[in-house]
Amino acid sequence: MWKFPVRYDVIVIGGGHAGCEAALASARMGLRTLLLTMNLDTIAKMSCNPAVGGIAKGHIVREIDALGGEMGKVIDVTGIQYRMLNATKGPAVWAPRAQADKLAYQTEMKHRMEQTPNLEIKQGTIEDLVIENDRVCGVITKEGITYDCQAIVLSSGTFLRGLLHIGETNYSGGRAGDQPSVGMSASLEKYGLKLGRLKTGTPPRVNKRSIDYSHTEEQPGEPGVKFSYDDEGLPRLPQVSCHITYTTEETKQIILANIHRSPMYSGQIKGVGPRYCPSIEDKVVRFSDKERHQIFLEPEGLQTQEVYVNGVSSSLPFDVQLAFIRSIPALKHAEIMRPAYAIEYDYVVSGQIDFSLECKNVEGLFLAGQINGTSGYEEAAGQGLIAGINAANKVLGRSPLILKRSEAYIGVMIDDLVTKGLDEPYRMFTSRAEHRLLLRQDNADLRLRHYGYEAGLIDQTRYNRVRDKQRIMEEESQRLGKIFRQMNGKGYTLAQLLCRPENSYASLLQDYPDAIQDFGEDINFQIELNLKYAGYINRQTTEVAKLAHVENIQIPEGFDYQSVSGLRNEARQKLSKVCPQNLGQALRISGVSPADISILMISLMRHRPAEKGGMTSSSGCCELE
Repeated sequence: MWKFPVRYDVIVIGGGHAGCEAALASARMGLRTLLLTMNLDTIAKMSCNPAVGGIAKGHIVREIDALGGEMGKVIDVTGIQYRMLNATKGPAVWAPRAQADKLAYQTEMKHRMEQTPNLEIKQGTIEDLVIENDRVCGVITKEGITYDCQAIVLSSGTFLRGLLHIGETNYSGGRAGDQPSVGMSASLEKYGLKLGRLKTGTPPRVNKRSIDYSHTEEQPGEPGVKFSYDDEGLPRLPQVSCHITYTTEETKQIILANIHRSPMYSGQIKGVGPRYCPSIEDKVVRFSDKERHQIFLEPEGLQTQEVYVNGVSSSLPFDVQLAFIRSIPALKHAEIMRPAYAIEYDYVVSGQIDFSLECKNVEGLFLAGQINGTSGYEEAAGQGLIAGINAANKVLGRSPLILKRSEAYIGVMIDDLVTKGLDEPYRMFTSRAEHRLLLRQDNADLRLRHYGYEAGLIDQTRYNRVRDKQRIMEEESQRLGKIFRQMNGKGYTLAQLLCRPENSYASLLQDYPDAIQDFGEDINFQIELNLKYAGYINRQTTEVAKLAHVENIQIPEGFDYQSVSGLRNEARQKLSKVCPQNLGQALRISGVSPADISILMISLMRHRPAEKGGMTSSSGCCELE
């Protein structure tokens, strides 16, 4: 065994979307960082859907960008189709989405990482962690090299004891074409972490030239959609269309006739799959009354003929896949270039990380991505960014960055991962956020850029830009509330006129050019939204303030829940397992009731008087019930 002659501050294991953001964050915060990945050619690879964003996921990408991450910038220059989803609904659920040139995306991300100071990238397979006195000290690779460090971010994706399934055939792999990681699972178990099994899958890819597009509906992109708040001035790639088609009754019958050959239904697959992204077998069985299922034909890039058949993820044998694919009119003569498959992999069971994403029983070990039970590039990248920041904070002796549920979708996701037990892969939805009108995709910079600035990921120029934006919005909103104009013999302020559904900032610019200023599309839009939805926004802000008293009541580290008289046994067990940092987090733990919180609050007041802990009375208990 040979020890590498450099001691790193942070080592990031895994070069997927979580690992990329973690490594970039750590290095940009000034720490000597090493990214170790099994294959340098697959950094930031889009193993499944060649797309970024979507419902709630687009919010996360904009939050990553606001905090100083890279995903939004990379997709802005490698996307081949952009759309704003839910644009006909309220602004809280608008969501940007981009189809990516998947090869261009991973090439661009790798290039940016290779140019980043303080960051080294090396190929290597981790076999074991070096842990002394319950704290990480380094890693040992399969190649016989030991690397020393002070903190580790583990973002292993689906590689931990990965097992691929295509019908009755199964074989080990991290994904199709890649070897699995076996030693790391054993290492985690050796150091006391409990692992479980999850499952995900991917659909087949077909050759574009074998598709009959006359049986499809064209879905063109929309100009002007972007993810990053920072315009790098780089050109966009040529844009293409996606297409929509549907399964048929014949498709359904072929699948049902061969359902016994699916490893999901034969019992061969033990891991639990994602509820909200079911395989085509699941769709046919669970929604038997549906006559057809929608399919999106999505190009994988400008320099390839591969088309991603979104909507028919499957683990059926190849011959069945070919049969049901060719039962779809647009794909009657389809040539399958890559078959669909399912993959089972290890993850760390809920309750073993804290809100900084650090392991509770191994100091300095941070987990990010699918190892925490999530699915999706965006969820992984968001965790990677926070894990990278907090690993760096750990080394620097700073407090961790923990985003509140009222501040970010990333905060909602991490809070859910810590306080709620998972029994299936976690996927972010707008419905998971209680205050989604405050967490719009368009205002992520206003919510989060100061955190990126404080961490050292946002420079002074970009920070000043968002501060100026905030100031202009506030001043102009107040000014519009003081300028009156006559309509039908009555006087109205321009703010009141802007609140009318038939009016927009653009229309008022035309009608009242002497009174309305043009600050650019972004700021104009923010002023309009804040005035139109002021009542709803103020209501949610008030709700957040009402709940702040429980979020601000801290629970001391190592607090003994067994000593709290009156707590139910289930509450004691759940609280001891999760170790919430405040009462708000405790309230969200499954199995902990408002009555338990009231008892816990009283106990905390006894242990820490009001003048020290900021708890003036127990009147808040009534609001919890």
